[in-house]
Amino acid sequence: MKIIVPIKQVPEVAEVKINPETGTLIRDGVPSILNPFDEYAVEAAIQLKEKFGGEVTVITMGPPQAKDALLKALAMGADRAVHLTDRAFAGADTWATAYTLAVQIKKMEFDMVICGKQAIDGDTAQVGPELAELLGVPQICYVRHLEVSEDQKFVIAHRETDDGYEVIKAKLPVLLTATKGLNEPRLPNIMGIMKAKKKPMDVIDAATLGVPEDEIGLKGSPTTVRKVYPPPRRSGGIKIEDMDPKEAAKKLVEFLASKGAI
Repeated sequence: MKIIVPIKQVPEVAEVKINPETGTLIRDGVPSILNPFDEYAVEAAIQLKEKFGGEVTVITMGPPQAKDALLKALAMGADRAVHLTDRAFAGADTWATAYTLAVQIKKMEFDMVICGKQAIDGDTAQVGPELAELLGVPQICYVRHLEVSEDQKFVIAHRETDDGYEVIKAKLPVLLTATKGLNEPRLPNIMGIMKAKKKPMDVIDAATLGVPEDEIGLKGSPTTVRKVYPPPRRSGGIKIEDMDPKEAAKKLVEFLASKGAI
């Protein structure tokens, strides 16, 4: 079974910075990690490989430092990596990102593509479904439980919904997006970290990928950010202190009543 796992390196939540002119994330000099939801996808792929055999390939589109995310996935147990990196890819929205990944994935053999349900920097959850459409394969999103038939022709997935969950059966090839609860991602051990540096990693730029620059990156992104601003700071609350408990309770009730809460 050949499984491809698109992953993303994301900024640490506490270190997110935004370019006010372009509305894109500033990644240079910002500590980054492997997107947590992608770890569930990598773990799911490795578990399937351990059960059925095959190969797990991780792929990312990002700056040179995104190599660290690929190395972590390789250390977890993935077999090979593909790094799409070029200044021309910078500033891509979800569509341009999915398109760029799809161009490369179409050149590869796969039975399954497993993505994290969303990246914690953008939180759009759009790349997985867009990628499925571009690849022309069925998609099952928000998967929390996964089974593959013994003949390796079908998947049965439990997907989360607002009202509970659905059980869906789909024929391979298929694209899935993984959510928390699907598994417990393993931690890379020393041996895995050492082996990761020796595993194959293809580095591909825009020219090698063979795509026009007006279809990728910021130029190829049909959506634009109109305005970027931080959420308003929460105003301080009201403290009721240094008084008799009964009097404090009375003050609290009066305050809530004045706000229409009771």
